[in-house]
Amino acid sequence: MPELPEVETTRRGIAPFLENRVIRSARVHEPRLRWPIPDDLAQRLTGATPRQVDRRAKYLLVRFDDGTLMIHLGMSGSLRIVNDGSPRLTHDHVELDLGDDQWLRYNDPRRFGAWLWSDDPEAHPLISHLGPEPLDPVAFTGHQLYRQSRGRSTAIKSFIMDSRIVVGVGNIYANEALHMAGIHPGRAAGRVGRDRMVRLVEAIREILTAAILMGGTTLRDFVNSDGKPGYFAQSLNVYGRGGQPCRQCDTPLKEIRLGQRSTVFCPRCQH
Repeated sequence: MPELPEVETTRRGIAPFLENRVIRSARVHEPRLRWPIPDDLAQRLTGATPRQVDRRAKYLLVRFDDGTLMIHLGMSGSLRIVNDGSPRLTHDHVELDLGDDQWLRYNDPRRFGAWLWSDDPEAHPLISHLGPEPLDPVAFTGHQLYRQSRGRSTAIKSFIMDSRIVVGVGNIYANEALHMAGIHPGRAAGRVGRDRMVRLVEAIREILTAAILMGGTTLRDFVNSDGKPGYFAQSLNVYGRGGQPCRQCDTPLKEIRLGQRSTVFCPRCQH
């Protein structure tokens, strides 16, 4: 599933092709996504001009003068820019003619994604309940996370993966951030001290920023390719490395299930 860094990389990849460019035509080939594509979406987009491409959590927000197109990539979705005349793939469900022989195509084999329209996306029920962005230094701080965690017996890993607490900390990045911060993933959130919570927020921000930068090195993939950004696998310290030596102390990493998700940690470095 595309996580926040992959979605941000997608945003950066498609924004230069969309912003302030008239959509000559829009075609919906398969409206049956996770939520049905609105019947009038193609008509609404044809002739319209995207002003800005933003991101909120894992939603891409393509802003127009009269509303916002909300795109979610779901489990398997991707966006790519192709040249006019490039054959449409089997699972290309939506395409936008951007002129200059360029098209934006949305591919989604599992059809768990979404293309929705909203007059006020920040108030949309899919977005309104979400917590702060992890890269926002004002809205997301260690002191704020510490206050929210008091009295909480939930495991700290599950706590930071709760999108009501903070958005975009998926399983891979939660594993990595907790290792960087030296915190055992099963420790109760309410038992993590203020200083360690500050360090955890710093680690989350550092891990996600690095992942975005690595994804950003493959922006060329959005043109004439599969539209899938680069991933962070080559830099993972714990995720997917159960049983292998910790890169800090050589202790074998342990792998457990926590909240039904694979969780890897160092029993010596994390406590």
